[in-house]
Amino acid sequence: MPVTKLEVANRSQFANGQSFGEIGPYELVEGTVHFAVDPLHPRNQMITDLDLAPRDSAGQVTMSADFSVLKPAELGHGNRRLLFDVVNRGGKTVITGFNSAPAVTDPMAPLEPGNGFLMRQGYTVVWGGWQADLPDIPGLIGLQAPQAVGPGGPLAGKILCQFQSDNPVQTFLLSHRGHRPHPPADLDDPSATLTVRDHPNGQAMPIDRGDWSFVRQEDAEVGSDPSHIYMPSGFLPGKIYQLVYTTKGSTIIGLGLAAVRDVVSFLKYADGEAGNPCAGDIDYAYGFGRSQSGRFLRQMIHLGLNDDEEGRMALDGIIPHVGGAMRGEFNLRFGQPSQDICFISPEMFPFTDTTQTDPVTGAKGSMLERLEEQGQVPKIMFINTSGEYWRGDAALIHTDLGTGPDDMKDAAESPSVRRYHFAGCQHGVGAFPPLEVRTGEGSRGQLPFNSVDYACLLRAALVNLDRWVSGGEPAPASKHPSLSDGTAVDSQSVMDRFTALPGVRVAAKTTHALRLDYGPETHEGRLTKLPAEEGQEYPALVSDIDEDFNDRAGIRLPDLTVPVATYTGWNLRDASIGNPSLFIGISGGLAGWTLPFPKTAADRESSGDPRRSISERYDSRDSYLQQVENAAQGLVDEGYLLAEDLPRVVERAGLKYDYFTSETPAE
Repeated sequence: MPVTKLEVANRSQFANGQSFGEIGPYELVEGTVHFAVDPLHPRNQMITDLDLAPRDSAGQVTMSADFSVLKPAELGHGNRRLLFDVVNRGGKTVITGFNSAPAVTDPMAPLEPGNGFLMRQGYTVVWGGWQADLPDIPGLIGLQAPQAVGPGGPLAGKILCQFQSDNPVQTFLLSHRGHRPHPPADLDDPSATLTVRDHPNGQAMPIDRGDWSFVRQEDAEVGSDPSHIYMPSGFLPGKIYQLVYTTKGSTIIGLGLAAVRDVVSFLKYADGEAGNPCAGDIDYAYGFGRSQSGRFLRQMIHLGLNDDEEGRMALDGIIPHVGGAMRGEFNLRFGQPSQDICFISPEMFPFTDTTQTDPVTGAKGSMLERLEEQGQVPKIMFINTSGEYWRGDAALIHTDLGTGPDDMKDAAESPSVRRYHFAGCQHGVGAFPPLEVRTGEGSRGQLPFNSVDYACLLRAALVNLDRWVSGGEPAPASKHPSLSDGTAVDSQSVMDRFTALPGVRVAAKTTHALRLDYGPETHEGRLTKLPAEEGQEYPALVSDIDEDFNDRAGIRLPDLTVPVATYTGWNLRDASIGNPSLFIGISGGLAGWTLPFPKTAADRESSGDPRRSISERYDSRDSYLQQVENAAQGLVDEGYLLAEDLPRVVERAGLKYDYFTSETPAE
């Protein structure tokens, strides 16, 4: 077994010993897991540059990763299920996502249990490092992996970085979101190129090589540390910059995929003598990844890296959440796993879980092809919000491209897959009251941010996944925009309809994923053509909207079916952060907006708003809440909402009603 040692550094009570129903208190076990991976094993052959890794005396490739296990203090009190949280840039996500706990801003701070959902269910929750380029911040969960070594030593080759700022700056770190930079091999590299554009699908304009340099700026003095790019005239807010240069040194980042697979298999199958703290207590293992981590899981699925070296399935069920149709730089020479933009993603096709053909390139394939060849396919729920649809790629996971735009149809669905669209939601769970400035990053959209809280839908999805895997009870049917019923439509045609809303700016051009040619070795994890040759755009489909400008398709919470506002998965940048014609968050999680209905008919008439007012829709607050309860009960009956969440949904609806009908909303 590739896990050679589980080194425990700390054991502590979770939540000060709080007891969670019949499950009781929880214990947090933290430490380091050590691996020895066989570079010659057939199950590992998809890992890029594994053949160039240093080997120990036994011919194995060694690495280590941080881990945390949150488990019932009394072995045997849990539900015998493991939930593996694929950490997002080293940070834990599932307690926030499933337990509605406060977002973690300090990785060293104790976890808060929130509503205790996962604990009350009896899950053993596991976090394990997979990303080797994390910044040096205490508390992040990372991977320590070797570098590839060629005949001449460390590898050298081209790399692409993309930058965007909400403020005027003169420098950018040569990485994404503060991760470890890839320094240039030559400070004066004449072949390095820098371009700028206003829109991901717009023309890139070159910037003269003499206008910028590889340096670092500290305290207004330019130094010689080659970890930054510096432009004296400054980088403009909101503009999209792309830099291509030669770097030296490539960590074998694909080992992160093996690390996830192998630590799950160890906890699921190893005995107590091997040091397994969960020995004999796990029957099923599920994986959840949000955003970057959801794309990681899509990569793991596509490469077939869910079976361990002994041929056993690691994850029995997988939820790639808000990953859209993307994968990413998770198995790439000189890869940057944090990069998250479908307009520079080196490999996107295939998108669907059944076989498809690209009518432009002729490429053919399926996301599940390798897993099906291996004979073991986990149950998978691909979940997206309106944000990933408006980014331009999410609809590709359920669209058969046919022979071209006029021949598209809904893609067939694998019996092991469900595809869910959380209608009217943005990339992340919405906060209420609606935020005007995005927490943590300080960015601002043209309208207050989307305030729909979809955590209740995630909880139901996990319960449904477990029933599907462990008991064979089919999960509720897929729900998403569809070509067959007319709810999947061209994004620009929907965008143009928002011009009817007073005070709302719209995008002159929506965003589309691109066909990008990085050279013939892309599928082997090596990019030989940088920058990529840009090909045709993929079609960008989103949900059609109703008379209230809310999504018609997908799983619609009462926020949309008994509404007091319009909610979107897109939001244009505020002029204060530059480039106001572009979606906010295009270099990350797309943000949406909240626009309440007029309070009264008089308000509607004076503003010219085409949407009916709140007073015209509902006779009273009690009448409104009764309709909300009925709508929520319908979702419970269909299986998309848990009965325990119905009161929470009604309570939040009441808060929104009060807030949007008040003359002076409370802060």
